[in-house]
Amino acid sequence: MEYGFTTAAYVVAAVLFILSLGGLSGQESAKRAVWYGIFGMGLAVLATLIGPGAGLWWLSVILIAGGGVIGYMLAKKVEMTQMPELVAGMHALVGLAAVFVGYNAELVMNNVAGLDQAGIDALKGFSAKVAAKSSVEIAILQVEVFLGVFIGAITFTGSVVAYGKLSGKLTSAATKLPGGHFLNAGAGLASLLLLFIYMGSDGGWTLLVMSLLAFFIGYHLIMGIGGADMPVVVSMLNSYSGWAAAAIGFSLGNDLLIVVGALVGSSGAILSYIMCKAMNRSFISVILGGFGGAAGPAMEVEGEQVAIDADGVSQALEDADSIVIIPGYGMAVAQAQQNVAELTRRLRAKGKEVRFAIHPVAGRLPGHMNVLLAEAKVPYDIVLEMDEINDDFPDTDVAIVIGSNDIVNPAAQEDPNSPIAGMPVLECWKAKQVFVSKRGQGTGYSGIENPLFYKENTRMYYGDAKASLDELLKRID
Repeated sequence: MEYGFTTAAYVVAAVLFILSLGGLSGQESAKRAVWYGIFGMGLAVLATLIGPGAGLWWLSVILIAGGGVIGYMLAKKVEMTQMPELVAGMHALVGLAAVFVGYNAELVMNNVAGLDQAGIDALKGFSAKVAAKSSVEIAILQVEVFLGVFIGAITFTGSVVAYGKLSGKLTSAATKLPGGHFLNAGAGLASLLLLFIYMGSDGGWTLLVMSLLAFFIGYHLIMGIGGADMPVVVSMLNSYSGWAAAAIGFSLGNDLLIVVGALVGSSGAILSYIMCKAMNRSFISVILGGFGGAAGPAMEVEGEQVAIDADGVSQALEDADSIVIIPGYGMAVAQAQQNVAELTRRLRAKGKEVRFAIHPVAGRLPGHMNVLLAEAKVPYDIVLEMDEINDDFPDTDVAIVIGSNDIVNPAAQEDPNSPIAGMPVLECWKAKQVFVSKRGQGTGYSGIENPLFYKENTRMYYGDAKASLDELLKRID
């Protein structure tokens, strides 16, 4: 009876998770999709707590309540600008959980091996399942445990480094130790050798050594990726966390954990692949941490940045018929999305065509700008992806760049030595006039100089994005 209820509950939860993922593809269905996920997770936790082999209910309830309170407090405090590093932090916790569960499975296998038949007969839950396995099944379980710990350890340290880069606590530049990829390859081969030693012995020391090597791989992989590519890294780590959960699901014999891990892992991998295609990057290079550095000295940028005030920008907007707005992380930092939405409403009320151009990696998280604009109630039909709008820039009167750098950088096309060489970008410099809202003359998060700021048809509208837009709104009725 217990097994039947748990299995049925897991099936329903899996369906809810699938509906949740499917609903997140559209703005209108996203809120409903989130509730699908919440109910699915609640059902899964309940079924696990009252299912066969469960125990220590009070401790479980206390831990769940404690985690829920911490999660609620974090969610209330975190701003949208901090969402990328929050996601990276969540991935780190998933990876660390996989490591802990793997070590627990190793302890169970060792304890069961030392029991007599009476002790084995007294076992329940996961320990009983392990005791019932044949030698071949134990070997398979060892592989599952080893892979779960290995992927989880890489996910943990990789996500911690990603958090540090996204939050500004670590340098956003691509950094590798002497030896570069050979160190990663050596650690990977050593881990493979340890797997065979682990399966042929009853010593857990191999698992510990492999964990240390995997921690290093995760650290070194993500340190070797530059800031311009961090949105892809977040998506990639999401995939890693899913596969770690799936591997542990196999170890525990938990069907739902396998399904959910596979859903997260595959969806993260697909998203990473789509983003790599949009950035003209090699998917294999992303997985191996092999991009983010320049091949030689960057091209010298000539000219000077010419500033403009609010009066000049407002006059150009009054004279323009077609306007394209390109939002970036600077808009998120200044929390200027509401001002952008109000400017859009006023310009459209004057009969002007206003559209938004969204690059696949705008911001520091896939879909970051889409969420901000939806929050500000910008009509979704005027929010266009890069491929839909890039050809329209030559016929655009005014392009307004708000806090973007790499996604509008001509160096991607003009400088083969640029760290973003070959990456498709929004070709806003082809518009008749370009206004860049920017705090100052710095290079931004990725540290890459942008020739757009020096072009003859570009004017720099310096200042905090929210304050700058406030000044514009005073001049546009």
